[in-house]
Amino acid sequence: MSGFKKFLFRGNLVDLAVAFVVGAAFASLVKDFANSFITPLIALLGGKPDYTRLSVTIDGTKFPYGVFVTSAIAFVITSVVVYFLVVLPTTKLIERMDRGKEATERECPECLAEIPIKARRCQFCTSEIVPLTQMPS
Repeated sequence: MSGFKKFLFRGNLVDLAVAFVVGAAFASLVKDFANSFITPLIALLGGKPDYTRLSVTIDGTKFPYGVFVTSAIAFVITSVVVYFLVVLPTTKLIERMDRGKEATERECPECLAEIPIKARRCQFCTSEIVPLTQMPS
């Protein structure tokens, strides 16, 4: 039982659970934003705000493709919102925070793997490497 307790309270599992809950809440927020603002804008431009009723019938079988179209539009809108409101600002913030840091790794000239700057031999391809501190500038 103690092993199961350790598993449940392991840091990465808790982080994953929190990320899942926050992600679900964010997805709901983006969906509501799309329904409240983006879909009416599409309706102004295209005419129909609700595509869920679109369907085609073949030999008496109804194919409601409008549900898929609506979900695809919601997916694209969600992806765009997440990229521009979360990914892009986070990337810019990380770049700003890493500006003053010194590099601790470099590429191996033979296999292009990341190795420590002061390494004399690549840990992946085992080729001998001139340490960066001795390289001519």
